[in-house]
Amino acid sequence: MASTIADARSRLWAPARLPSFRALWLGQSLSLLGDGFSYIAFSWITLTLTQSTLALGVVLAFQAVPRALLTLIGGSLSDKWSPRRLMMISSWVRAAVMVGVGVLGLAGLLSIWLLCAVAAVFGAVDAFFQPARLTILPSVVEKEVLPPANALLSIGSRVSAVLGPAVGGVVVGFSDANVAFLVDGVCFALCGLCVARVRTLAKSPSGPEVAAGDEAGTTVDGPAPEESMLSRIRAGLAYAFQDPRIRTMLVVDTAITFCYAGPFTVGFANLAKFELNGGSTTLGLLGGALAGGAMLGGLAGGVVGGRPRVGLLIAGLAGWLAVGMSVLGVLHNTVAAIVTVLAMGFAIGFQGVFGLSWLQRNIHGSVLSRVVSVDMVLGYAIAPISLVLCGALAEAHTEIMFGGTALILAATVLGVLSSKSVREMR
Repeated sequence: MASTIADARSRLWAPARLPSFRALWLGQSLSLLGDGFSYIAFSWITLTLTQSTLALGVVLAFQAVPRALLTLIGGSLSDKWSPRRLMMISSWVRAAVMVGVGVLGLAGLLSIWLLCAVAAVFGAVDAFFQPARLTILPSVVEKEVLPPANALLSIGSRVSAVLGPAVGGVVVGFSDANVAFLVDGVCFALCGLCVARVRTLAKSPSGPEVAAGDEAGTTVDGPAPEESMLSRIRAGLAYAFQDPRIRTMLVVDTAITFCYAGPFTVGFANLAKFELNGGSTTLGLLGGALAGGAMLGGLAGGVVGGRPRVGLLIAGLAGWLAVGMSVLGVLHNTVAAIVTVLAMGFAIGFQGVFGLSWLQRNIHGSVLSRVVSVDMVLGYAIAPISLVLCGALAEAHTEIMFGGTALILAATVLGVLSSKSVREMR
């Protein structure tokens, strides 16, 4: 038993022995910490200037829309140049933008329209960073250690996502919201410096580019260097949707995003206030259980050796979430709800390690960022639909909202299991 635990621990921490991975881990964590700071800063300053939640929604929309529109372009450029270079440039540009708006704020020169412009620039630049950060890993570590490496990155990301808004709130509370912009800029600048220290692996000898269907024995030539941006984006879309296994990954990721955006935000709030007769503490416990479960699941995924059948894991995740949604629809006990959400989070974290590792391992580097950007854009598109739809359904009846989500996930399970090539994914 002691030997097994030691082996699992050694497998999980193997990527951390690599200096380049440590630099990447720290850089990504700092970037996500900065994202949390920027959310608090934008929100607080907007509300201070306008006293209007509608104005806050407009500012956040100015940030979200360019990010959604430009992500495919960001993925295309990441494939054409390199994820490392794109991460460095976008980090330093975001640092300059945040420091600039912080200085203007301290000078009393900020207006709502200037905040909208800054939010739009920030969202646009972020669209080039996000696909790159999700696809740089295969050029930093060997394929054999992708699962534990993704597990460690996932843990750092989740911790930063929690600490960013919390620390940002403390900074705003004890100083000035504009100072949060300055701290945010420092985080992004340090991220750029960390990424600059990353050394990528030597590329394999040139040859035919193996497509995502390489396990099935098919190949697809990579796009020619002289292709236009639009042609590259079209090639990435065709690549993503021509293989049933990639299509399945995209569908399941979109379904999970649907669960996150609506049921795990509007649904949790409604569940805590009206069904569990709790307050903000209950809502916080549900959110904490989801995040904690995902972290534990990511750790568990990082210590599992070999290459499990990812297709069956995907089906299992969707099925597990369907059961969890069904249970949440009829629960009226806070402890039981927290335990259920914890188990759902564990499944999300566990499968996420292997799902992302499969994409990184099986999709050729020349098109990987574009495939990931397609996944991200689908998530950006489904999130507001989920929020509006789940908000309307929850207002009518919580059970209908959770039950409808469970049906969508159950249909996803059937779709996954109906394809032999998907079931046999490793």
